[in-house]
Amino acid sequence: MADDLPQADDKKSDPPAYQDHFYRSGDDRLTLYARLYESDGPPLLLMHGLTRNSADFEGLVTHLAENYRLIIPDQRGRGRSDYDPDPLRYEPATYVVDMLALMDSLHLDQVGLIGTSMGGLMAMIMAAMEPERFDSLILNDIGPVVEQEGLDRIQSYVGALPPFENWQQAADHCRNVHGEVMIGFDDGDWLGFARRTCQLLPNGRIRFAYDPAISIGLSGNQQTAVPPDLWPIWDQLSALPILIIHGALTDIISPATVTEMKDRHSGPISAVEIPDRGHAPLLDEPAALSAIASFLKSVGR
Repeated sequence: MADDLPQADDKKSDPPAYQDHFYRSGDDRLTLYARLYESDGPPLLLMHGLTRNSADFEGLVTHLAENYRLIIPDQRGRGRSDYDPDPLRYEPATYVVDMLALMDSLHLDQVGLIGTSMGGLMAMIMAAMEPERFDSLILNDIGPVVEQEGLDRIQSYVGALPPFENWQQAADHCRNVHGEVMIGFDDGDWLGFARRTCQLLPNGRIRFAYDPAISIGLSGNQQTAVPPDLWPIWDQLSALPILIIHGALTDIISPATVTEMKDRHSGPISAVEIPDRGHAPLLDEPAALSAIASFLKSVGR
């Protein structure tokens, strides 16, 4: 199992407390981990992107935890979940089965879904597979078409890297990789970003909190990180209330894709663009928070 993740520094307020939840993966090969923010409110399942983990939603959690029961997993190969000895299993179909196992372990019959990037791909597949278990869907910077330009950029920085000597070095690296699409971040923001995406090793060094083998799904001619054609799945979600959030600077989802998603959807659907953000918004931006609050209220959550 990966080393424990340190809590991210939050210069505004401390994030709410959560409970640790360990459960068996859908294929019963691994022990996986999730944060549980318990509440009497309706449950929401939040799923992170390719290189992130459950800490990625800490900013959003601060605004939702009082009114919603939040379930936020580390996908296999990330954070406190086991790394998979077979990297070919690092692909959305496997993660989806893990998420259904997580819901079963918590006896959840129905949840709302929030998915960032890879987590959004998973959310679409899950809602198409078992529509009766999901009553709303928030997609963060992802759609049925994933732009190759964005995939190439992600491939350029995902994988094995030498460990960092300290947190400041990790923060500087995060700024170098993401600085052009996270406009307005100051030194404290980048340190917090590093603490959410990296982990402390026993020798005092820092590394990213994921198995470098997750990069295999982005390489070669048979890329498995993104399903080849999600439009048929999208068309199965026509009755589901959906909110699309996308960064103004994103290279993962195009304006044309957002327009087509809205045109092909017959149920309640809305979209909001987050200024000064590329891939992907953190969902603690004012425009994102406002859209999420309005959407959840509109679907009765």
